[in-house]
Amino acid sequence: MQQQIEKNTPGSDVNAALEAQRREATEDFHKGASITNHIGNLRHATLGLLYRKRVLWLVLLVFGNLFSGAGIAAFEETIAANIALVFFLPLLVDSGGNAGSQSATLMVRGLATGEVMLRDWARMLGREFGVALLLGCTMAVAVAALGLLRGGPEIALIVASSMVVIVMVGSLIGMSLPFLLSRLRLDPATASGPLITSIADAAGVLVYFGIATQVLAL
Repeated sequence: MQQQIEKNTPGSDVNAALEAQRREATEDFHKGASITNHIGNLRHATLGLLYRKRVLWLVLLVFGNLFSGAGIAAFEETIAANIALVFFLPLLVDSGGNAGSQSATLMVRGLATGEVMLRDWARMLGREFGVALLLGCTMAVAVAALGLLRGGPEIALIVASSMVVIVMVGSLIGMSLPFLLSRLRLDPATASGPLITSIADAAGVLVYFGIATQVLAL
């Protein structure tokens, strides 16, 4: 009888609600890192369980990253003629991935809490475009001086303009992908981690070397 009374006390309901909230938050963190399902107690999880929960997305993303490699291979002549371009490649593509992850995280949280609805996509896209443009220009100013020192005015122009475009592309992809997954009735939390980074990396490589090829051909 005493146990029954304890189960029905307000404190028990609060604890149960907090525990459910904790489990849900943990699952969201795992999905954001492309871990397929909740693994339970991490301390007691087996090696096989941890492997199974992580391997699927990592293998898929390996093939996704092939697009980045293919993009680099397509611009071998540009790279060989201007080796200074290689120095800025990690900096630029990482900036696009970081911007995309930020945007995706904000949208995933907004969709989860109901602050943002699917019908808000167009309005959010317009606002994100403005924010991404400001962020990209700010980061372009910071990196232009480095480009000038490493490769001269042409490289500075390439790096600065690429930074603007890459940050904008990464941000818009990061904002839009959670909406797309929600529309397809998939969990948008999977968009806030490595998936966004892989897509933004491939786009960044194409943008960077595409701009470099055009500028250096002038």
